[in-house]
Amino acid sequence: MAFKDCCNDCLQCLFGYETPVQLVINNKKVGVLFRLIQVMIITYVAVYVCWIQRAYQDTDSVISSVSTKVKGNILTNSSIGGVHVWDVPEYVIPPQGESSFFVLTNMILTPGQTQSKCPEIPSEFTKCESDRDCNEGLSEVQGSGVQTGRCVQYSDTIKTCEVHAWCPLENDINIPKPALLGEAEDFTVLIKNSIQYPKFSFKKRNILRHINSTYLKTCTFNRVTDPHCPIFRLGDMVTEAGEDFSVMALKGGIIGIFIDWNCDLDFPERFCVPKYSFSRLDNKNPANNVAPGYNFRFSKYFKNNENIETRTLIKAFGIRFDVIVLGKAGKFNIVPTIVNLGATLAFLSLVNPVCDWFMLTFMKDRDQYAKHKFIHMNQNVDTVPLSSMAASSYGTP
Repeated sequence: MAFKDCCNDCLQCLFGYETPVQLVINNKKVGVLFRLIQVMIITYVAVYVCWIQRAYQDTDSVISSVSTKVKGNILTNSSIGGVHVWDVPEYVIPPQGESSFFVLTNMILTPGQTQSKCPEIPSEFTKCESDRDCNEGLSEVQGSGVQTGRCVQYSDTIKTCEVHAWCPLENDINIPKPALLGEAEDFTVLIKNSIQYPKFSFKKRNILRHINSTYLKTCTFNRVTDPHCPIFRLGDMVTEAGEDFSVMALKGGIIGIFIDWNCDLDFPERFCVPKYSFSRLDNKNPANNVAPGYNFRFSKYFKNNENIETRTLIKAFGIRFDVIVLGKAGKFNIVPTIVNLGATLAFLSLVNPVCDWFMLTFMKDRDQYAKHKFIHMNQNVDTVPLSSMAASSYGTP
C-alpha cells in the first residue's frame, strides 16, 4: 500500500499541472498601486526607451574626414621686422593639418643668429664666479648650448658659463603686448567635412545642397541668421567659446570646433544637418601657472654675403583649432524593436508579483488572502469557501 501511494505521488508530481489562482481584489490601495506601476513602466518605455533612446533603431557611428582653408592678410610694423605683410603661408603653420590648423597671433623674434660662442642666459645652474664653476662639454637640458668651460661676463654684475650655441641667445621673458597679429580675429576659415554611415550606405557633407560657389563667397557662420554656412570667423569662434580673442592671442591656446552629426534616418535626408559648437580645450588658469597657452619654435635659415649660415629664431604663439566630429545615426530595425517589446512585457509581468507582495505583507487581511492565493494541488478549487470572504475587503472573481 505504501508502495502504491509512493507511485501515485510520483505520477502526480510528474504529470501534475499547476495553474495560478486568480482573485479579484476590490481594494483601492492595491488597485492604485497596480495601475501606478503600469503607468510608470509604460511611460518609461514610451518616453525614455522609444523617444529619447530610440531603442527601436539600429545605430552606426560616424566616419569623417576634414579639410580646412584659412584666408586673411595683416600689415604689421614692428621695431624688429619693420613693415611686413602676413599672408596665409606665413601665419598658418603647417599649411596642412589633420583635422586641425594653427594660426599665428604673437611671436618673439631673435634675428641674425650664427653658430658661435656666447654667455648663457642667467639661471641658478648657469651663473658662475670662475672657470671652475663651468664644465666643458656639459649640456644642460634647460640650457641653450654646450658649455666651453669658461666663465664670462654676461652683464656688469653677472657672470655666466660660456656655451657653443646659436648666438645671440633668445630672451623670451618679455612677450609683445598687444599681440603682433591680434587682427587675426578677422580671418576666416572654410571647413569642409564629409561624413558617412557605412551600415546605412549614407553619405553627406557639411556644404549642403543649397550652398553654391556664389553663396560661399558672401556667407559667414551665424548661429541665428546663417547656421549652415561652413565659413567661420576666428574671432566669432573664440567668442562663442567664452574667450576674449585679444587676450588669448598673447600666449595662445586651443579651441575645439565640434561638428555634431546626430541623425535620425527614419526621416528624409534633408533633416540630417550638422550642428556646430565651440569650446576652449586647454586650461587657461593652471593651478601653478606653468606653461600657459600654446607656443612652439621654428627658424628661417639664410646665408650672408660671407656665405655664413644665419637664422632667425621665431617663438610662435597662436591658437590651434581642433575640428572634432561627433555623431551617431539610427534607423528602424525589427530586431531591436522585438527585443525592447519583449523587455517591456517582462517589466509588465512584474506588476502582479509586486502587488501580491504588498497584499501579503502590509494589508490587514493578508492571512485570509494567502489562504485563497495558495491552494494545494490535491485540493479541489470548488471546495474553497470564497463566500467566507464576503465580510472582508476581498471580492470574488
